[in-house]
Amino acid sequence: MSHAPEPDEDDLNTTALPQPVFHVEQALLGALLLDPHRLDDVSGIAADSFSTAAHAALYAAISTLPPPDPAEHAKNTKWLDRVLATGREQARGLTASYLHTLVQVCPWPRHAPAYARMVEAEHARRRLKTAADRLVQTVHGHSLPHPVRTVLAEADALATVVDDIANRFPSRTGALPRTTAPLPPSAPDHTEAVEEEQILLATATAYPADIDSARWLLPNDLTLPLHADLWQCLTALARRRAPVDPVTVLWEAQQRGLLDNGNEPGQVLRLLAEPAGSVGHWSKRALQRSLLATAEHTGRRIEAYADDPANTPFQLVVGARRALADISAVRTRWQHATGPAPTQRRRPATTTRSTRATR
Repeated sequence: MSHAPEPDEDDLNTTALPQPVFHVEQALLGALLLDPHRLDDVSGIAADSFSTAAHAALYAAISTLPPPDPAEHAKNTKWLDRVLATGREQARGLTASYLHTLVQVCPWPRHAPAYARMVEAEHARRRLKTAADRLVQTVHGHSLPHPVRTVLAEADALATVVDDIANRFPSRTGALPRTTAPLPPSAPDHTEAVEEEQILLATATAYPADIDSARWLLPNDLTLPLHADLWQCLTALARRRAPVDPVTVLWEAQQRGLLDNGNEPGQVLRLLAEPAGSVGHWSKRALQRSLLATAEHTGRRIEAYADDPANTPFQLVVGARRALADISAVRTRWQHATGPAPTQRRRPATTTRSTRATR
């Protein structure tokens, strides 16, 4: 998403220390004020590429007003006065003294194309961060009628931004961002997920013939390590066509060393004792949670990359594409889960736990 500065924003005098791009923008604008014809050498940026409203307004004025005659421009300030008047229509804080400052701080007007490239790179970083933030916020849109569809649409929009940056900055290297990726976020309340996953495991134990229809569900899709381990036991037993019931699942768990972490046998047997509904229904619910969690983690990873000013556009593209690949993998499994499939037998949902989970 493009940066859209507020029209009345007065950002010439700020108490915060300006970032390097602020000085780059000053140098570029100073070059264009000194030698307006150098605008022909500048490409890849627009007014919304700048980080402040004042700079955006000045660039818009410079790029829309007819350039002055070089000889006349060297003798008077008429064109600069027009630039100031036009710029103040969008940023009232602009002053003649600030234009004088811009001219003074520009090291070399002939470096304007290099300055513009720097501005473009920083704008790419802001666009990437904005798109990643939208993805994270969409994951938390609890009132969305179709959360998966909406989140995947935002993921596609983020991928489009990444592709555009890649086109603007063709990769010279496959180096990953140096930034450490954040840990996956933990759900604020596991209660509903835990209850539904318990029903899934119990139902799969009671009706093992339905496990194969949910082969797209992976252990890591489940929220608790014990649930992930038991799902792995269930799929292993079903794959071997071995007898499946709470006792055989418990024995498989022991053989895999899954009871070494303090999980009591009685706890496992109780967990597998209350089937309800269908394996397909509960497994899709688990996969949806996994997809949304993956989307949030992807968005936060890309935000972290974009927040690190040491990452080049090339590194941002490589890191973002690798992060988005995680969503693509879950999306593929979601498409398999929600595509045409054999009708499963419906199970009576009569237990107290299932009533709470399906509300």
